[in-house]
Amino acid sequence: MQLSDFHFNLPDELIAQAPLAQRSASRLLVQNGAHLEHRHFDELPQLLKSGDHLVFNDTKVIPARMFGQKRTGGKLELLVERVTGPGKVLTKIRASKALKIGGEFQVGTVSAQVTGRTDDLFEVHFELPAGQGIDSFIEVHGQLPLPPYIERPPDDADHERYQTVYADKPGAVAAPTAGLHFDAGLFDSLAAIGVTHSFVTLHVGAGTFMPVRSKNIAEHKMHPERATVSAETVARIARAKSDGGRIVAVGTTSVRSLEAASASGTLREFNDETRLFITPGSHFNIVDGMITNFHLPESTLLMLVSAFGGYENTMAAYRAAVRAQYRFFSYGDAMLIWPENQT
Repeated sequence: MQLSDFHFNLPDELIAQAPLAQRSASRLLVQNGAHLEHRHFDELPQLLKSGDHLVFNDTKVIPARMFGQKRTGGKLELLVERVTGPGKVLTKIRASKALKIGGEFQVGTVSAQVTGRTDDLFEVHFELPAGQGIDSFIEVHGQLPLPPYIERPPDDADHERYQTVYADKPGAVAAPTAGLHFDAGLFDSLAAIGVTHSFVTLHVGAGTFMPVRSKNIAEHKMHPERATVSAETVARIARAKSDGGRIVAVGTTSVRSLEAASASGTLREFNDETRLFITPGSHFNIVDGMITNFHLPESTLLMLVSAFGGYENTMAAYRAAVRAQYRFFSYGDAMLIWPENQT
């Protein structure tokens, strides 16, 4: 398939710039094959049944955006992909003139040097004061990394609302946004009808913002992200499936984690990097349903959703969402997707 197959026209005014006052007040477009139904997110308990099992990504967004200055005086911006060792990070760097290996700069009063490069990411070593770890340095000097399509700096509300209520393991540079719609009241309502849940961890990397540059999508190489599926989660999913429950992944990151961990055909404990690229024609071993936000045109996330919901059905759903003026992207509305004839 071609990149252009995943294009759709999206008016700028449909890109959500801030969250709604209440997490679960978002709209919910239910896609069941070619059939569409317009609902609200707090109606989710009416759309699931006892025995269904939700799988969430419990990653936590870190203040990964930092600003520095080159020795020549030029400004630069970093978006930390991950911590790789004591004082060491892998990061995107945006500057008027690209840094080379050996290039030096400062963040605050701390000196740093580019020590290597991996694809579009730079390996950087910070000369931290004795006793300071890299995690605390990022906490002090970093800023919440709102996505580039949110055209404002982060405010106090974002520090709460750009995290899921169950965020637990720091490491992401972008929120697993399908989970932003869940609040304590919704969890209680789901538990009351017998819906269970478990967690995986996938630290969303800076590569999630990188555009697909290959016209032929088969030529695209996914950025690596570390995923963890625990033995406890494997057991909970196996129990739900054996009891006839449906496994509903909350977010594309949960989908990728589960499908990477079941590449053999059987879900197994997993703690490794994955470059899994899910496109139309891909087979799903574990996931029966998916909750997800609306994604960017021509993105790998839209390709994954199209693989699960069916290409024609998904693109038709997106066109319908635009006509109905759903809110798009991180702070936008959501979809509940079942494959053809799923009930």
